[in-house]
Amino acid sequence: MNFPPFIWIFGIPLLAAPLVYLSGHLPGNREKAHFAQFVSLIALAAACVQFYNAARELHTPARATYMFGGISLCPDGIGLLLAAIALGLGLLVVLFSGPYISRERGQEKFYAMLLGMIGVMIGMGFTHDLFNLWIWFEAMAITSYLLVAFYQELPLSLEAGVKYLVQSAAGSVLVLLAIGLVFSQTGELNFDEIKEVSSASSTLLAAGVLFVIGFGVKVAIVPLHTWLPDAHSQAPSGISAMLSGVVIEAGLIALLRALGALSGVTSYWGPLLIGLGILNMVFGNLMAVRQVHIKRLLAYSSLTHVGYMLVGIGIAIYAGRLLGSQGGFFHMFNHGMMKGLAFLSAGGFLYALHIAVGNHKPLTIDDLSGASHRYPELAFSFSLAVLALGAIPPLAGFMSEWQILTAGFETKDLLIVGLMILVALNSVFSLVYYAGLVNVLYRRQTSGLVRSGEKIPVVMIIPIIILTLAVITLGIWPSLMNWLTIPAGSDLLSAFTG
Repeated sequence: MNFPPFIWIFGIPLLAAPLVYLSGHLPGNREKAHFAQFVSLIALAAACVQFYNAARELHTPARATYMFGGISLCPDGIGLLLAAIALGLGLLVVLFSGPYISRERGQEKFYAMLLGMIGVMIGMGFTHDLFNLWIWFEAMAITSYLLVAFYQELPLSLEAGVKYLVQSAAGSVLVLLAIGLVFSQTGELNFDEIKEVSSASSTLLAAGVLFVIGFGVKVAIVPLHTWLPDAHSQAPSGISAMLSGVVIEAGLIALLRALGALSGVTSYWGPLLIGLGILNMVFGNLMAVRQVHIKRLLAYSSLTHVGYMLVGIGIAIYAGRLLGSQGGFFHMFNHGMMKGLAFLSAGGFLYALHIAVGNHKPLTIDDLSGASHRYPELAFSFSLAVLALGAIPPLAGFMSEWQILTAGFETKDLLIVGLMILVALNSVFSLVYYAGLVNVLYRRQTSGLVRSGEKIPVVMIIPIIILTLAVITLGIWPSLMNWLTIPAGSDLLSAFTG
């Protein structure tokens, strides 16, 4: 059967994952680990080729749609945006992880689960019915859980994995209950068909609230975020990058798909997302500023950046502003790159100071005192990542936040304008802890750990260099992403207003 290209974007990683897992039965520990990594890189590179083919069809009048029984998969700008983040960051994480997990057992399981997680996230982005959305969502939870708990011998890692599993399972139950309510009222599961027959109803409104809570666990919407700091800090750094840079974004896209189908139920989805976004920003900043562990600080900062996305998308839904949804999706992509760079840079330091000598102690802020003297390139990339997250111009984070703020001010709604001022103040406040990190890196006095640190392998530096260039390039030339963010923003508006 001749499948359209978008099917192969997630099909290739899913087909390659069992092959990577079976490579664990090959003789020789070192050889099978290298083989698993090599196959993973080839699979993701092949998926990137199919992404290019699918992206070429994005702007054509007739988009390819694949039907399998009652399951509908349809490529659009939103799905392709998620695929771009997952493939781009996933490919770099696979490359980075070779030396990082070289001392660990079960490396083939790591790469197999990572491929599986990438595949199911992309598949979820293309789904066009509620039940299929839930299936992909569950598969993403299972694969990501196994990666969070990869360090099975560490009690804190297992604790983080269990917490993540329990909260994700609770969220999934609520999503399934919401799907049951929608089906009982409409008799449909397809997004378009639900939208055609749905109307103001207390049952459907309750379903929408359950979607917000259920998917909100994965999105880390406050107060459903409590799994996030533990999972991010205990997982391997590459997985921390994927959790923060892709998984929470995939959860947000799942939430938007579900709410889009129920857009006719109430006009308050937009204001609700704006309100949740403001809550995430304030809480994330207040928690991040208190942290002494680097990865926990970065985890809490993800709450703030989810807030920016929610505000931009909420403005688009509330006021019909394409610039809001475009800015929200642009920030989604930028956050994947910026937080990927931050976690991989932190992972580089963690490897040099702890992992290379056989321990898994957390990386603290004081550990990095004077790190720029020993690791200048890595210190520069880490500094660039956190300053971009703090929206310092002309880096990528500033450009996407500027689009969101502009969309809000253009509404000329006094309440929205006031909230935009609050958003800007939160962005400035985040510099308190981001600038503190940079200051530590460039202290004159170096810590004992830095002085005795190991050399960082070149293969771990390459992904960091690529992400550094991406953060700079998208800041100087943000229109490079218009080909993807404008269709994604337009498709979102169509889902809620079309």
